[in-house]
Amino acid sequence: MAYQRFSLFPDSPSFKDLFSAHSLRYRWRNGDPLITAAIMAICIVVWIAEALLNLVWQGGLGAMLNAGMLMPATAIHRPWTFITSMFLHQPNSLWHILFNMLTLWCVGPVLERMMGHWPFLALYTVSGLAGGTGMMIWAVLDPSGSGWLTPVYGASGALFGLFAAILVVYRRIGLDIRSMMIWMLINFLMPIIMPNIAWQAHLGGFLFGGIFTWLLVSGVRALRGRSLVRRTLVYGVIMVIAIIAIDLLCNMGNPVGAALL
Repeated sequence: MAYQRFSLFPDSPSFKDLFSAHSLRYRWRNGDPLITAAIMAICIVVWIAEALLNLVWQGGLGAMLNAGMLMPATAIHRPWTFITSMFLHQPNSLWHILFNMLTLWCVGPVLERMMGHWPFLALYTVSGLAGGTGMMIWAVLDPSGSGWLTPVYGASGALFGLFAAILVVYRRIGLDIRSMMIWMLINFLMPIIMPNIAWQAHLGGFLFGGIFTWLLVSGVRALRGRSLVRRTLVYGVIMVIAIIAIDLLCNMGNPVGAALL
């Protein structure tokens, strides 16, 4: 009789098999939401690091947040914060990271399977960058001037871009969006229910995510026959250039940036 190692989960794949190169290649080709899972994993690992620093080294946590969060007054001089701020969450609150990750897991896999891995990653990135642009625009429009000194971080801008994409795609193919509307309504109401939520980033991500998805679905007639990946590349570059241009124009009205550097 062959010896069989005891396992509490005999029918489940081992950790090694689950994350082997062969398994990952198979799941990539199968259309599994690996990009969504990777984004979630990065956000969770970063949040754990924040939470640990919050317990043992407040100075280290402050340095980490200061290096990664986006502040309109210094954003152009620290452009990496348009990206890094998407992966930071409130370190002393489980609610922030938990709600964002639940929302991402609700919306992300659906879109990633529909669009493909790279177009989905492009949508998430463009929407997240546009969240920072929403903050830049608000900094210009805010009569008090405090918008320039408002630091922000979180995945919400990118998530609202995914919501807009769901609306565009579902409307295009005629699917029932009532379940998604519940998540959207909850997220849109969050700035009313809870303080210190950057609705400006939500709006920026929603608008640019919706425009980007509309371009992919409809867009210029000459590009409609091209592959989705090709259209993603063309429209993605255009969207990023537009975002950078808006950010630079907004920064021309920055009254405090030089003083903070």
